[in-house]
Amino acid sequence: MKKIKKALLIFISIFALILIALVVYAIYLKPKYEGELQLKNIQKETTVYFDEYGVPHIYASNSKDAMVALGYVHAQDRLWQMELMRRIAAGRLSEIFGKVALKNDKFFVGLGIEEASDKAIANLDKNSKSYQLTMAYLDGINQYMEEGVTPIEFQLIGVKKEKFTIKDVYNIFGYMSFSFAMAQKSDPLMTDIRNKYGMDYLKDFGIDGSFNTIRIKEAKEHPHEYAAISKSINSILNQSPIPPFIGSNSWVIAPQKTKNKKVIFANDPHIGFSQPGTWYEAHLVTPEFELYGCYLAGTPYPLLGHNRDYAYGLTMFENDDVDFYEEQNNPKNSNKYKTPTGYANYTVRKKTIKVKDTSDVVLDVKVSRHGPIMNGLIDGLNEKNPVAMSWIYTQQPIKILDAVYALSHAKNKGEFKRGIKLIAAPGLNVMYGDNKGNVAWWATGKLYKHKEGVNPNFILNGANGEDDIVEYLGSSNNPSAVNPIWDYVYSANNQPEAINGYLYPGYYLPEDRAKRITQLLDPKSDWDKESVSRMIIDNTSSVTPDVVTNLIANLNLETLTKNEKEAISILKSWKGTNNLEDVAPTIYNKWVYLYLKNTFEDELGAEGFDQFLQTHIMMQVIAKQVVNDKSLWWDDISTKNKKETRSEILSKSFKETVTTLEKQWGNSVNDWTWNKVHILEHQHPLGKVAALRKIFNVGPFEVSGSNEVINNQMFHYTNDKEYIVTGGPSTRRVIDFSDIENSWSILPTGQSGNPLSPHYRDQAEMYNAGKFRKMKMNKKEIIKTSTKLLLIPHKN
Repeated sequence: MKKIKKALLIFISIFALILIALVVYAIYLKPKYEGELQLKNIQKETTVYFDEYGVPHIYASNSKDAMVALGYVHAQDRLWQMELMRRIAAGRLSEIFGKVALKNDKFFVGLGIEEASDKAIANLDKNSKSYQLTMAYLDGINQYMEEGVTPIEFQLIGVKKEKFTIKDVYNIFGYMSFSFAMAQKSDPLMTDIRNKYGMDYLKDFGIDGSFNTIRIKEAKEHPHEYAAISKSINSILNQSPIPPFIGSNSWVIAPQKTKNKKVIFANDPHIGFSQPGTWYEAHLVTPEFELYGCYLAGTPYPLLGHNRDYAYGLTMFENDDVDFYEEQNNPKNSNKYKTPTGYANYTVRKKTIKVKDTSDVVLDVKVSRHGPIMNGLIDGLNEKNPVAMSWIYTQQPIKILDAVYALSHAKNKGEFKRGIKLIAAPGLNVMYGDNKGNVAWWATGKLYKHKEGVNPNFILNGANGEDDIVEYLGSSNNPSAVNPIWDYVYSANNQPEAINGYLYPGYYLPEDRAKRITQLLDPKSDWDKESVSRMIIDNTSSVTPDVVTNLIANLNLETLTKNEKEAISILKSWKGTNNLEDVAPTIYNKWVYLYLKNTFEDELGAEGFDQFLQTHIMMQVIAKQVVNDKSLWWDDISTKNKKETRSEILSKSFKETVTTLEKQWGNSVNDWTWNKVHILEHQHPLGKVAALRKIFNVGPFEVSGSNEVINNQMFHYTNDKEYIVTGGPSTRRVIDFSDIENSWSILPTGQSGNPLSPHYRDQAEMYNAGKFRKMKMNKKEIIKTSTKLLLIPHKN
């Protein structure tokens, strides 16, 4: 008995020691939010106050010291995210993840982002403020890399630390720019449909811009298979550990329409959800400068920001800045291709991808006058038909660093506007408001034209020159609105009005959010921070009730079952809300999915239909097609000697909807509530391992919202029991110039990317509930509610 007790005591002691060691190790791994640290290359003591949500408020004697401090604290909370961000465009994920990331690396290494970064860096003015402060920021990151705690992800995967360079910054901006583009998801699929079925089948898709009836108002001051491209690139972006940028809302209300007669600024960029989230908030104060901003990991200047003088943010323009060209190889020499003036040699870039635990992969990337050849970089493309990708970002001078510096350091509206003109790609709607009462938006990007009759929604002819770009437009041709007479500006990724009679082509989203935003803004003239904050979480669609009415009109209501009648009754009384307790959105979205499947899959095939579901065109089609009984797509080409009608397809889809929901959620229609169906979990790359899921992932949560409402909690249409939310508002910001020190923000999960930090997930419940927290700017309040980290110049 004594031996058993002794053994038990030893076991308990060992277990206790292990537990203590784990607790000590966990404390060691946490970010340092208080105390003192010595930093090299700062001139004077710099104080960082971390508020109750982990936002650093950096008080420095000069801008350089502030940037060194920013780099250090940004790295201690987001170093793992920084590492992923710098690797993706450079094609270096396989070094740490192995073969599973090879498709991603092959594609990105071929795009030419690295080469474009090198060229841009070579042309930088090394004496400019934007360059010098960037280097100070990178110095802060590297000091943390050298002296700080190694993130747990580095230890689990075995990542070797390497110093960050300015090339990493440019590569991160390059990935961001590519993820904005939509042509790669749509153009190849549209080409296949045209080649197989003819142009008449594309009339329902509105690729001529006819579907974009709610357009952003412009106001001056005052027969080859190409679908493999779509499939492969969709797969690469969907499996990427870094989420793509998708869409956004923003509106800026002029003093004439606000209660306190000051500008109110609202912005919620829509980005794929991940953990950690996209943005890191930081507040910098020096004697000559103040800025509260939202930063991408590894970048020195915020894409969203405000101070006491002005606020800015962005949405995606959704313009077309990518074209695909089919080149013609010389039949006697595949290293040459046809041009309007004869055959030319491909340029060949030799790229080496290092792959963890196996041999390197060497690629010879061919580049034509239009851009890199996609064959060999992605799966499924026939080698005999080379397709080049022409992308404005890699073809125009890249001045993104100077641009974002200018946006974040402008002294007035004129300086801010000059910064916008430096952005050739990506296409953005840059939103602006200031304490002088100005409201504005400007579209960025180098816009261009093809010859009349050339449709860039298809794969173009690369050989004869007829489909080449014929004109680059000056920035004065970019859409904009400054202080319009309707007293607000807005963007919801919808198409701007024509400029000089020219409707700029793009991949714009449907009118749903834009229509709702204008319906809410137009009649009201006493907006305040509270009412704007309610608007930014609005779950109502102005479009879906009309779609439902048109869907129901095609049913024979006399032949319905009890549950089918109950479902119709719920839909008839639906006001378009997507709240947790609603049943209608569960029925509606299942019906829409099955209608799309029964309408398009017979022509497109299973893979083509899946690609179609991931395009903006699909979103545009729904409201328009259900009222078009002449659409060629209604006929099911898999049935012989029969031509299906709209009513038959929609009736079949509705019956399948009710049957499916009965199987998935039971026979009580009232139990089919949206909260059970619409689920959000913020995924960390390591959270895919079941044992690590609860440590690294945040959620799952039941969430309100839906596709294309203001609270745009996005999901892909499937026949699954649950809709997994893949993206949505990456932050919500409401900035009121009548009370600038109490403006509001919220992040989807938290400030920190360290799972052991108290700020890893501390905003998630608030975000889901539509709540906000302060973006503090009052120093006394900050000191009172914060921990203090003192950064001292390093003693030699």
